[in-house]
Amino acid sequence: MKRFVDREKELETLEREYARDGAALVVLYGRRRVGKTALCAEFMKGKKALYFLATEESETQNRNQFKDLAAEYLGNPLLKNASVDNWDILFETIAHTPMDEKKVIILDEFQYLGKANPAFPSIFQRIWEKLKETPVMVILCGSLITMMESQTLRYDSPLYGRRTAQIKLKQIPFQYYHEFFPQKSRKELIEFYSVTGGVPKYIELFEDDRDIYTAIEKNILNTSSFLYDEPTFLLQKEVSEIGSYFSVIRTIAQGNHKLSKIAGVLEVKQTSLSKYLKTLINLDILEREVPVTETDPEKSKKGLYKIRDPFLLFWFKFVYPNLGYIESDQEQVVIDKIRRNLVDNHIAFIYEDICRERMWQLAGEGKWDFTFTKVGRWWDNKGEEIDVAALDDAGCNGVFGECKYWKTPVGINVLRDLERKAALVDWKKGSRKDWFILFSASGFTEDLKALAKSRDDLLLVEE
Repeated sequence: MKRFVDREKELETLEREYARDGAALVVLYGRRRVGKTALCAEFMKGKKALYFLATEESETQNRNQFKDLAAEYLGNPLLKNASVDNWDILFETIAHTPMDEKKVIILDEFQYLGKANPAFPSIFQRIWEKLKETPVMVILCGSLITMMESQTLRYDSPLYGRRTAQIKLKQIPFQYYHEFFPQKSRKELIEFYSVTGGVPKYIELFEDDRDIYTAIEKNILNTSSFLYDEPTFLLQKEVSEIGSYFSVIRTIAQGNHKLSKIAGVLEVKQTSLSKYLKTLINLDILEREVPVTETDPEKSKKGLYKIRDPFLLFWFKFVYPNLGYIESDQEQVVIDKIRRNLVDNHIAFIYEDICRERMWQLAGEGKWDFTFTKVGRWWDNKGEEIDVAALDDAGCNGVFGECKYWKTPVGINVLRDLERKAALVDWKKGSRKDWFILFSASGFTEDLKALAKSRDDLLLVEE
């Protein structure tokens, strides 16, 4: 069953633009299947809206389809039977047809109009200069991030500076997963999130499956499922050298996070990777992570590259290296590998991201009497690492934590090791007050729980 979950802030933005005096132009973009069309559909409820989905057909075919929809929208049979050879007439007809409420026009997959005719952004700029004098709201919606940014947001775009709002739609955070799977335990939710990664369309596919392994076998390892080859589909229209991008992502998925290591595995110069890494970061596929204590992240030499999308991380870890088995009908070999390695080699790492996300929620619930300004990881050059580090610059407070997705309870030894590592962190050393938090998927030992009751600087979070 389809559910509309989260997106309150995005809906608030759209409603605010709709209520704006005069015209509104909103740019709504984000990766495929992230829920842009569903957001538009939810917003359109109860409004007089014209929704047009552009295709990769010619400009003439798109214009004719838009003409027919506009005729229906306006109740104008003359327009439907007319031959119209330019966009200006269509939009002028919409603008000058009186209605008792603000008109809403949604141009979905807007980038295809610019692809069919590179001059279309300029054409629409001319159209908007007339439309903005009327009570209308236009939403330019698109899923090819690179093209949408170049056509609508970049400084050299004809539409630059015309928008009244923009929304880059992201994946749904883990905190909302219980709304999709109300019958599942929190541990099961973590498992499902570790593969679907907050993408509504993927979640929808997994909704009826009893466990994560059944869901993977049916929806990813099945060569007929669109998720089987989804990464190719996601990248093929965003980049040209898809093989080179796949090589970079796979190398990182294998555990190579330093720029020097990635370049070494691929046997290329570090400088030659800049283009690929920058593009993948812009597409929200990769992120460059630095220790949370770094004061100048851009210049930090401790930067590590990680795949930020859980589904893509899963696919490049478990599917891409095993395509030969799957294509030769030996998918059972692959599912057996996944059963042996999914928890320790994948879910445990995604769990750390979930815990860092949860830190903000805990702060909002008043778990500490101070507020931190940033949350991340910490590590040094000697191999020491802390899963969660939250820093309060104003009050010199540091919260340090470990995240254990184990089958057994977490004991005092984990706390002692965390305290040892926290002492190595040089951020405001000597004046800093340390606080500790432990996250566990399988609870805590009785002696650790007893210790926590006697300490106000220690918080235990059990899944």
